[in-house]
Amino acid sequence: MKPTAPLRPITDDEVATFWRDGVVCLRQVLPQALLESMAGPLEDALGGAAVTNLSTMGDDLERHAGAVRLVDENVRAAPVPRGHFKAGTDHWCDQPEFLAFATRSPLGPIVSRLLGSAQVRLYEDSVLVKEPGTHEKTAFHQDMAYFHLAGELVCTTWVPLDSVRAESGAVRFVVGSHRDRTRYKPNMFVTTMTLPDTIGAEVPDYDDDQPEQIGRARIVNFDTEPGDITVHHARTIHGAYANASATQRRRAISVRYAGDGTTFVPVAGGFPKPHHAHLHVGDPLDDRASPLAWPRD
Repeated sequence: MKPTAPLRPITDDEVATFWRDGVVCLRQVLPQALLESMAGPLEDALGGAAVTNLSTMGDDLERHAGAVRLVDENVRAAPVPRGHFKAGTDHWCDQPEFLAFATRSPLGPIVSRLLGSAQVRLYEDSVLVKEPGTHEKTAFHQDMAYFHLAGELVCTTWVPLDSVRAESGAVRFVVGSHRDRTRYKPNMFVTTMTLPDTIGAEVPDYDDDQPEQIGRARIVNFDTEPGDITVHHARTIHGAYANASATQRRRAISVRYAGDGTTFVPVAGGFPKPHHAHLHVGDPLDDRASPLAWPRD
């Protein structure tokens, strides 16, 4: 993949929105050909060992651990086949197309502009697919709770390969939540059950059945088309709707980046990454752990 620039410049207003709200939707910044080129690699990833069926995992947690799955009852009651929520991470380690997408696409310079960071490194990528009829909502969570990182300049890009609406599983963001310095526990994504042995507070319940909580927060989602992306700060609390559509998939690739001054700090109880094995607490990220996405040679 040849290095490419965004289809248009990122404006000062968009940078200000990112830092004010903790999230910004950037319209038509990625070329269609780039997105189409990732459809096949995404399908390959879905068939690999790095992907988990979170719907099945939620069933197991409910059955054996007493967890309560976060489901949209209207979707569960609809006369359509049940879909599944599948997700995986670190596809760049095994699939060169994902490495190129993260480090040679417009995402690197976009993140550099938003963060105001001279250097941008790939931390992690993820595929996030909700098939039509997926009952499960995504629990509100904070990405930084999962990341083995310390630093202010850390963010997540969310790149849809399909048209996305609330009905088909749009991501929901708690505006301004990145300004909260509270350390939150990571959860299991389809339930609020937290990972064992992790440290921090429980994420506030912003779900639809908690109107008193929603009343104290502004929650936004964006209708997006392929070519649009959202970028949110790693401390921004967010979740997602179930996929109520009977026909529309919700395929997305999420790429997480670290900017200047970010260091390695393992999360207690978190999942270690083999490519971090050589790092010690406080080490800066290097090419082996986090390939450079910007600047490019």
